[in-house]
Amino acid sequence: MNQGKFKKTLTTSVAVILLLSLLSACSGNGANSGNPQASDSGGGSAKGGEIEELSLFIDMPWYPVREWKGPVAEKITEMTGVKLNVTVATDDKQLPLMIASGDLPDLIFTYAQIDRLSDSKLSYPWNELIEKYAPDFKIDDTRIGIHTMDDGNFYTVRNSFATQAESEQNKYAVGSDGNPGIAVREDILKELGNPTIASLEDFTNVLAMVKEKYPDMVPLAMDKNWIEQYFIIQFGIDAYFENWYEQDGKIEYYLKHPKMLDFFKFMNSLYRNGYIQAENFAHANDLIDDQYATSGKAFAHSQTVSTADKDNIAIKNDGGDFSFKMLPSALSKDAKVVGTGLGFAGTFITKDNKNPEKSIQFLQYLASEEGKKLTMFGVEGEHWTWNEEGYPNLKYDPSDADFVNSNGIKWWYLYNDGITEGMLGYKPGTQTTQALMELKDIRTSKPAVGMIQTKPDSSEKTIKTKIDDMIRNEKVKIYLAKTEEEAVQNYEALVKNAENIGLQKLTDWANQTYQEKKDLLK
Repeated sequence: MNQGKFKKTLTTSVAVILLLSLLSACSGNGANSGNPQASDSGGGSAKGGEIEELSLFIDMPWYPVREWKGPVAEKITEMTGVKLNVTVATDDKQLPLMIASGDLPDLIFTYAQIDRLSDSKLSYPWNELIEKYAPDFKIDDTRIGIHTMDDGNFYTVRNSFATQAESEQNKYAVGSDGNPGIAVREDILKELGNPTIASLEDFTNVLAMVKEKYPDMVPLAMDKNWIEQYFIIQFGIDAYFENWYEQDGKIEYYLKHPKMLDFFKFMNSLYRNGYIQAENFAHANDLIDDQYATSGKAFAHSQTVSTADKDNIAIKNDGGDFSFKMLPSALSKDAKVVGTGLGFAGTFITKDNKNPEKSIQFLQYLASEEGKKLTMFGVEGEHWTWNEEGYPNLKYDPSDADFVNSNGIKWWYLYNDGITEGMLGYKPGTQTTQALMELKDIRTSKPAVGMIQTKPDSSEKTIKTKIDDMIRNEKVKIYLAKTEEEAVQNYEALVKNAENIGLQKLTDWANQTYQEKKDLLK
């Protein structure tokens, strides 16, 4: 679908056009990242006008920012004339109940209900609002193609997405904290003679040394939400749980990946050798592993690329005298990351919205270069300055969650992109940046694979949900098998159960969908 069909209004005078052009050129302060996906033209300013209060529902119970306050929110209101009354979900069932009842707020920010809300009965199509109220709001064809529904409309654009070309053109867009990593204790490595860790075999050898010399220490503590990701990368598996992968033009479910059994056997070996604990798979929350690491009870800590930086801040604040360092992001010649994601979450303008004109202009401002940088980095001059090489010089540590959250930095990314967000991860000299740069070297993008999405209430959705639920409940039997033979048997049983539920039918549908959807990105 081509954005060119949105006919540009021609009622402005030549003088006004020239003036706006000059203002647009100056507004970026030389800070153009080269990202082509949205125009620099923003929404209306509040200066001299009334403030429009809009209700926003954030469909994420874990969301760390819950009020429209702080310097970033205040600046956005100053520039757009919009103030948000924020409600954060109490659980993942709240929004579906709201949809069923028909009682919706002005705006909804969600990742779990994108397909359901992409419905003209529930939400305004962005393309119609843009044509009517924001004709200068330009969105690139790739993002439009990704989000276009069967009715020919698109109802949102997810944040955190970047095309392969955009990523290659912006070397400082290294990614975000939403990438896996493992940190290890530097002092213990030194006591062990500083053994080299350049492969998975090296790593497991060191875990064996730790287990022998420090029997009261947990060799590897894993965050309950980041148990598999780092190791899946090392095996070159170009799909994560509940995702598809493409090989020679054919789509298969991740469970059938030729390296999947090797991955499961490796994870099982970590348990059988006593390097990870069985209870790690039943942690009540994602803070338990942090406590193991920062209190000195664990040698290695598996979580994200910022694990070492975050743990070290916590250890220092608690008066500790040890530190962590990140393992290399690639511990295998086969290591690779294939991004099939279409972004993270999107904002919907509901049919109950009291001011759709102001709402789409609000999102237009957030999509501008000025808006994206304000949202992601903070207030220019106060929180950051622009480096002429093409990245922000941050005046704070982006791993300092208390500072970031209290100032409202990053989390109002109701429209943003993977390039601007990726630059938040670039802070020279930090371990987080080094880990992200290593991942960038082995990353490729296949968004067409990510467009294989089951529709709500469809038979494919039912099959996939049953398969995913079954795997989620049964895979722990592979991890905690007493022998490798038992682990293999449990994996084979998992595959057979998936096939009995309807995996082949689901795969056939996925291949047909892939052939249809990938044409939208040409």
